[in-house]
Amino acid sequence: MSRNIAEAAATHREVTGSQLVSLASAHKRNTGTDFLPAMFENMSVNLSATERRTATLATRRTVKKDWQAAWLVRAIECIDLTTLAGDDTPGKVERLCAKARNPLRPDLLKALGLEDYGLTTGAVCVYPMMVATAVKALEGSGVPVASVATGFPAGLTPMKDRLAEIAYAVGEGADEIDIVISRRHVLTGNWAALYEEVRAMREACGDAHMKAILSTGELKTLSNVYKASMVSMMAGSDFVKTSTGMEAVNATLPVSLTMVRSIRDYLRFTGNVCGFKPAGGIRTAKDAISWLILMKEELGDDWVKPDLFRFGASSLLGDIERQIEHNVTGRYSSADRHGMA
Repeated sequence: MSRNIAEAAATHREVTGSQLVSLASAHKRNTGTDFLPAMFENMSVNLSATERRTATLATRRTVKKDWQAAWLVRAIECIDLTTLAGDDTPGKVERLCAKARNPLRPDLLKALGLEDYGLTTGAVCVYPMMVATAVKALEGSGVPVASVATGFPAGLTPMKDRLAEIAYAVGEGADEIDIVISRRHVLTGNWAALYEEVRAMREACGDAHMKAILSTGELKTLSNVYKASMVSMMAGSDFVKTSTGMEAVNATLPVSLTMVRSIRDYLRFTGNVCGFKPAGGIRTAKDAISWLILMKEELGDDWVKPDLFRFGASSLLGDIERQIEHNVTGRYSSADRHGMA
């Protein structure tokens, strides 16, 4: 990746690599910055180099046996357990919340020595109409409720309606809001409009943390992905998220690497910390470990914790539980023994 950031560097202090860890460890919400095109406008991402880098992730670093189980437990803590379907009902959401409270069977927790650990998923993510149900079902658990909003998944509703949807979800008790950006602003290069849109959404979120969904499969190039990530962070996004899970192409490792490096650049040049959430198509324990390796290698240990990293997933937990059961018993069970809701 290459960039021209002379103007940005003159405007903001550059953070050295040794300072990244201390900043992340004591991070607060991303406050955002002024709109600074010099921080991203000349960025060009090399697709071939990005693909070569991500192709080696799972081959250069492997985790086995008890270490693998430990990594998978951490993956569970980072899952936004999600249901975003037209047939969602209060009962379905309540069952999902019960799973979020107790993501592993008691016998597996005991075998791992984690019966008193208090393991939960990172959050539960639902539509705004289901927020109140989730809040009630998760009361006292410490598991936050996330809600998609702003005309999810396309984001093609009037701005006043998008902001009203945020206000409704927050009013129902949502702790986190996953907004969708207008892809047309990216595809036409109207970065100022994207900044103003995301900034308005951040203000509407109030105290709720905001994740900006870029729908990277619709942004055409990795350079667009980088720029959209940077603008969303400038506008105050607490997380940048790959996808709605409903595009033809969702989370991929090359896209994720591009976004993760934009987070690193943003931190270096502003001192502000931002989290990352890949979503859509991450279904296996092997997938989860690949993304955890990416985060550890590119950003460090603070980004393999739920404060700064989440998986958006509905079926991932089932495969992780199945893999942990294999670690404990030496046998694979059938997938239907690990249903979600």
